[in-house]
Amino acid sequence: MLDLLSGFVTELRRAGLPVSLTEHLDAADAVHHIPLEDREALKYALAATLVKSSTHWRAFETAFEVFFAVRTGGPGEAGADAEDDELGQDADGAAGTGGTRGRGRSPNGAGGSEGMTPEELAEMLFKSLLSADAAMMNVVARGAVDRYAGMEPGRPVGGTYYLYRTLRNLDLDAVLAKLMDQARAGAVGAGLTDLEERLAADEYKARIEKFRRAVETEIRRRLVEDRGAEALARSVRKPLPEDIDVMHATRDELAVLHRVLHPLSRKLAVRLARKRRHGRKGPLDFRATMRRSLSTGGVPIEPRFRHPRPAKPEIFVIADISGSVASFARFTLHLVYAISSQFSKVRSFVFVDGIDEVTRFFEGVADPAEAVARINLEADVIWVDGHSDYGHALTEFHRRWGDEVTSRSSILLLGDARNNYHASQSWVVEDLQRKARHVFWLNPEPRDYWGSGDSIVGEYAAHCDDVVECRTLRQLEHFVGNLA
Repeated sequence: MLDLLSGFVTELRRAGLPVSLTEHLDAADAVHHIPLEDREALKYALAATLVKSSTHWRAFETAFEVFFAVRTGGPGEAGADAEDDELGQDADGAAGTGGTRGRGRSPNGAGGSEGMTPEELAEMLFKSLLSADAAMMNVVARGAVDRYAGMEPGRPVGGTYYLYRTLRNLDLDAVLAKLMDQARAGAVGAGLTDLEERLAADEYKARIEKFRRAVETEIRRRLVEDRGAEALARSVRKPLPEDIDVMHATRDELAVLHRVLHPLSRKLAVRLARKRRHGRKGPLDFRATMRRSLSTGGVPIEPRFRHPRPAKPEIFVIADISGSVASFARFTLHLVYAISSQFSKVRSFVFVDGIDEVTRFFEGVADPAEAVARINLEADVIWVDGHSDYGHALTEFHRRWGDEVTSRSSILLLGDARNNYHASQSWVVEDLQRKARHVFWLNPEPRDYWGSGDSIVGEYAAHCDDVVECRTLRQLEHFVGNLA
């Protein structure tokens, strides 16, 4: 068990979870106080000792399901035979034909469903969902994987493929329609009201989802037995929300990033405020220290410091919102405005081949996401054809707002610098660097891609204080945390 736990902790660290040695020892100690055959208790005991953020739960759960997958004949399967016996009694009374056929366990653990025809398996699935019989669902799941998944030992295919093949053959949408017909037929009087129909549909969908998870668990168990936990963990490993590549995130991943952004901005604002508070001591005031020492016989026991006058920086954000970099620009604008109290002023500009100031959209808005949504609809960023033209956009910025950049200004340029082979007009960035306190370029592309094709980031980099690869929320948080 300790070896298994060590492998599990190693996988969590590879997935990005910060698990210390002390937490590893706490998890090992927690295992001594729970029954190992209770898989749910084991799961939540390990979570209590190893997981520190709700955003890490998905990665933890995925690793747990792999390393502590139910093995044939293992603790999680202790009641499998009893399940089949109970199922046989139910099937005799309810299922009728086929309920007790093939009672021998198959090599893959299909249990009582071995030898059943597709029609009998479908009928058994319908009855298990109708009665919410979890034991029968598990047996149907094993039989469905046996019949439809087509799993081959040693074949390097992901579990998602096997899950798709199994569920496609079961046609769960048709099963749901049949369950709803059964509910309507059993209704008294004029049938189901709209509320009753919705409640019935929600209940049956929940049961179908439970069955789908049972199929997924069975596939995972067989993959672990075939390949081993560590090999399977590598293939199903998912990045933490803060490590998702914003430019290539799926719709579901973008939704996760939006949920993470608000708590991240609060944490970052607190960190910046604490850093500013702890930096209140200025340089040593030698004359005041010597005057103070007169009361102690000339011994400078209590040094005196000059009061610092820290100036909050003024931020100009100039963001490319074309194509795939738009997601990165939206997240950066959202984060910067969420912590805008740490800056004296934040002004935002967005461009494609034209440029527009969008600071007005953030004024009086409680949630920066609302302003970001308005930018996509109302900002005037098209000049000619709507293809990125950094040279023209920067020239227009310099002409219209360049005189407002001062020595207190920090400029953030966001984009991949892919200029569609237009003129770079890099002299604008050079002039801005001369006027401003800092000029930073945040590039959401991997560093290896810089300078390839129509990327001209190198021409701008010569006039920036730093050019930062910034593809994830973790990298963005690290950069913004050092900005104030």
